[in-house]
Amino acid sequence: MTDTLAPIPEELDNRKTTRLALLIEFWNYFKENKGAVAGMWFFLFICLVAIFADVIAPHTAIEQYRDALLVPPVWQEGGSWKFILGTDPVGRDMLSRLIYGSRYSLFVGCIVVSLALGVGIIVGLISGYVGGIVDTLIMRVMDVILSFPALLLALALVAILGPSLVNAMIAIAIVQQPHYVRLTRAAVMGERSKDYVTAARVAGVRTPRLMFNTILPNCLAPLIVQGALSFSTAILDAAALGFLGMGAQPPTPEWGTMLAEAREFILRAWWVVTLPGFAILLTVLAINLMGDGVRDALDPKLRRS
Repeated sequence: MTDTLAPIPEELDNRKTTRLALLIEFWNYFKENKGAVAGMWFFLFICLVAIFADVIAPHTAIEQYRDALLVPPVWQEGGSWKFILGTDPVGRDMLSRLIYGSRYSLFVGCIVVSLALGVGIIVGLISGYVGGIVDTLIMRVMDVILSFPALLLALALVAILGPSLVNAMIAIAIVQQPHYVRLTRAAVMGERSKDYVTAARVAGVRTPRLMFNTILPNCLAPLIVQGALSFSTAILDAAALGFLGMGAQPPTPEWGTMLAEAREFILRAWWVVTLPGFAILLTVLAINLMGDGVRDALDPKLRRS
């Protein structure tokens, strides 16, 4: 008697083929935007720098060289190859601190977007699907949050919770959450009256399964775009809070905190302010370009014919 392998179900095979085709189609549209592709490669470079910081960085982030205070970059007079991008006011290597700082910026972006996206999807699903007084209550709370200037509200929350990077991330996530709630609610309200939802409801699908397994997958495109664009906003807000002394605290090599520590030396040593600012600029620009490419690739109205 010979053993035979069970054939792959045709439905499962078709799903895999469809997903692969969708990914290929997405990439074909995404790569048409050269700026988005350039942003993607730079973002991947920053991710690799953050992952391998311990190997790449020539020094540790907090090691101080008291005999090398405010050493200029290597291409200026007085520079040294030991400190390629110079040192800060207490003798720490700027290149090493920038490399380690990429970890904090990416960590902030990931945590903030995950928190805001996770809570926003759940609240938005409930608001859009249930409707009625629940929807009204949720949306009025979101309107109150949106009525405050984002940075001012984040500052107030951090002042209540206490200055730290963790509290800064929580505050930024709360500030960003209404955008995800409103997007999810609008998408759910557009989907819940469609035939496939009615058919699933008639078939006896339970409400949680109907919300998360049936409706939510068809609402993800705008949420993915919002998440990509909010990533850069989270990095900027964390840097702003760090600059104001309400985010990461010294000697943490977070780019905003580095700017705050060096602001009094802006005229004497340009590199201690310019280099962290330049790192924030390039990272945020790359993420924004990548987010624009994702939006164009996912929105049929914006696709090039």
